[in-house]
Amino acid sequence: MHRRRLILAALTLAAPMLARPGPAWASDKNKSISPYIPMRAVTLTIIRPNGRRGAMTVEVGLNIPDEELRELALASQPFLRDAYLRALQPYAMRLSPGSPPNAEFITLALQRETDRVLKRKGAKVLLGGVLVL
Repeated sequence: MHRRRLILAALTLAAPMLARPGPAWASDKNKSISPYIPMRAVTLTIIRPNGRRGAMTVEVGLNIPDEELRELALASQPFLRDAYLRALQPYAMRLSPGSPPNAEFITLALQRETDRVLKRKGAKVLLGGVLVL
């Protein structure tokens, strides 16, 4: 039991150091930074054909070439996820049981919310996939 606690404590202390790049990596300006920002999947509640509740998962990413806007989007990820959930949950609840989701509508709704949260255009929403369970 003590061994598990020791390992957990070591991982807890090491996680912040592993998450941030070191000063040697930060000073290397020749490397190009990817404009792609992966986001956590958005999970919504739906009604299944048998009347029970199910889930719809939407995988989202953002393509932002502008570095300033990319930094804003990285800092605004919780607000973006909240906006995505609020925009898509009414659609998911109205989705007819057994019918496939409309990926075009979902992309347009997410793009509208992205532009609203970031307060300007320039971020392109990339839809990874829509999974209905």
